[in-house]
Amino acid sequence: MGDSRVNEEIFETPSTACYDVVEYTCPFDFLGFCSSVDDIFTCLFTLTTYISQRIFHFIEDLVLRDINSCLGELFVISSGEHPRSSSQSICKSILEECLSSSSCHIADTVYGRRASDLRNQLFVNTRSEIIETKYIYVGIPFIFKWLMLPLFGLQLSWRLAMASWRCPFYYIRRAQFRVRSITSRVRKTLRGSSDDIGWLQHTPGMAPVEDGTARFLELLESIRNGQHTLPDSYVYLLIPGLFSNHGPLYFVATKKFFSKKGLACHIAKIHSEASVEHNAWELKQYIEELYWGSGKRVMLLGHSKGGVDAAAALSMYWSDLKDKVAGLAMVQSPYGGTPVASDILREGQIADKETRRIMEFLICKLIKGDIRALEDLTYEKRKEFIMNHKLPEEIPVISFHSEASVAPGVLATMTHIAHAELPWLPLSIFGSEESDNLVQAGRQVPVVIPVSAAMAICALHLQLRYGEKSDGLVTCRDAEVPGSVVVRPNQKLDHAWMVYSSWKKNPNEPDACEMCEALLTQLVELGKIKQEKMEFGSSSESAT
Repeated sequence: MGDSRVNEEIFETPSTACYDVVEYTCPFDFLGFCSSVDDIFTCLFTLTTYISQRIFHFIEDLVLRDINSCLGELFVISSGEHPRSSSQSICKSILEECLSSSSCHIADTVYGRRASDLRNQLFVNTRSEIIETKYIYVGIPFIFKWLMLPLFGLQLSWRLAMASWRCPFYYIRRAQFRVRSITSRVRKTLRGSSDDIGWLQHTPGMAPVEDGTARFLELLESIRNGQHTLPDSYVYLLIPGLFSNHGPLYFVATKKFFSKKGLACHIAKIHSEASVEHNAWELKQYIEELYWGSGKRVMLLGHSKGGVDAAAALSMYWSDLKDKVAGLAMVQSPYGGTPVASDILREGQIADKETRRIMEFLICKLIKGDIRALEDLTYEKRKEFIMNHKLPEEIPVISFHSEASVAPGVLATMTHIAHAELPWLPLSIFGSEESDNLVQAGRQVPVVIPVSAAMAICALHLQLRYGEKSDGLVTCRDAEVPGSVVVRPNQKLDHAWMVYSSWKKNPNEPDACEMCEALLTQLVELGKIKQEKMEFGSSSESAT
C-alpha cells in the first residue's frame, strides 16, 4: 500500500506539465522600457524565478519520460501493442494494475519470473530516480539564491548611491524654491497697489459720476458772505473716522458751529477702530434713535472710515432706513479702498507677517481696537463688500476729496488735536468770574502734533510710487463713489484738515466748518432734485 501511494504522488501526467509550459506568461514583457532601476531589479528577480521554474519542469519531464518508456515496455510484454498508440492516461492505469497486489499473480502466472523481475527492477530504478530528482530539486534553489545575491548587492549599492545624490539635489531644489519665493515677494512688494488704484472706474456696470465742484464753490462763497440756507428740518449726524476716539477735538469745532446756527447736530459715538459691519449696525441703531426722538430725517456726513461705515449702513439696512435718511456726504472716504492699508496688510510681500504682528500689537493691544478696522479698508475687502452690498440709487450722495500739499513749508505745519489739562496750581483768586475763567483757561494747554507734515510725506510717497494724487491716505480716484456728485476743491487739503484745525489759520480761506456747511447745503439741494425726479417719474408712469 505504501508503494502504491508513493506512485500516486510521483507519477503525474506529463500533459499537465506541458500545459503549464504553454500557459506560463513570459516575464520578458516586464523588461520593456522600465521606469527606474528598481523596476529593472524586479524584472531580473522575476526572470530568475522563471528560469528556475522552467528548469524544475524540465527535470520533471525527463523523469516522467523515463517512467513512460518503462511503462511502454511493460505494456508491450503484457499486450503486445506499441506504446505510442496509447494515451498517457492508459499507461498510468496499466502501471497501477500491474503494480497492484491483485494483478501481480496474473503476470507471474502468464509470464513467469521475467515479469516479476522486471517489476522489481522498475521499482528500484524509479526510487533511485526519485531520490536523484529530489536532490536536484533541492539543490537548484540554493544555486539561484547564490545567483540572486549579487543582484541584491547591486540594488543596495544603487539605492545608497541614489540616496547620496538625492541629498544635494534636495537642498538645490529647496534653494531654488526659496529664491523663487523671495523673487515673487520682491515683485509683489514693488508692484504694490498699482493694479488696484481706481478699480471702480474700470469696473463695468458702475454708474458714472457727476462733477459738482462749481456749485459747491458758489455755495461756499455765499456762506462766507453770511448767507446760511441750511434748513433745520433735518438732524445732522457727523460720523468720525479711524482713530477718532484718540483725538478729543475730532469734529468738535464743526458741531459747535452748527449748534450756534440753531441746527440739531450730533457726533456719532461709535467705536472707530471696529469693523465696518459692526459700525454699520451701530449707525443703524443710532439713526433710528435720532429719527424717533426728533421726528426728522437724518443727514449723514462721514469723514474717512466714517463715510465707509455710513455707506455700509445704508447698503445693508436700506429697507429699515429709507424713510429715515435724507442723504450722505462722504468726505475723503476710501470707498474703493486705500493703498496705505493694502500695502501694510498685503499677504505675500516682504515681511508681511512681521508687519501684521506690529499692526495687531498697535491696534489690538495699545488702542484696544480690531484689526478688521484696517483690513476692511484694503482693496480686496472693499471689492468684496461693494460687489455684495451696493448703495441704493434713491439716496443722494456727495463724494468730497482733496489733494495734500507736498511743499517743503508744510513740514513745519502743526495740527491742533486736543487740550491737555494741567494739574491744579495754587493761584491767587480774586473772587471774580473773569479771574476764574482765566485760571481755568490757563490750566488747558493745546496739544499740537505735525499731522500735516506726516500727511505731506505720505502724499509725496504715493505720488512718487504710483503717480496718484491723494490727501496723504486716500487717493482721489478711490474716493469717488459711482453715481455720486463729486466735489474737487481747488484748495490743497490733507486728510486731517476737515476735522482738525491747524495751529495757524488763514482768514482769507474757508475753514472746515464752512466747507461742511456747504457740502450739506448742496446735499439738501440734491435731495430735492432727486425727489422731484422720482415724483415726476411716478406721475408719468401713472398717466401712461
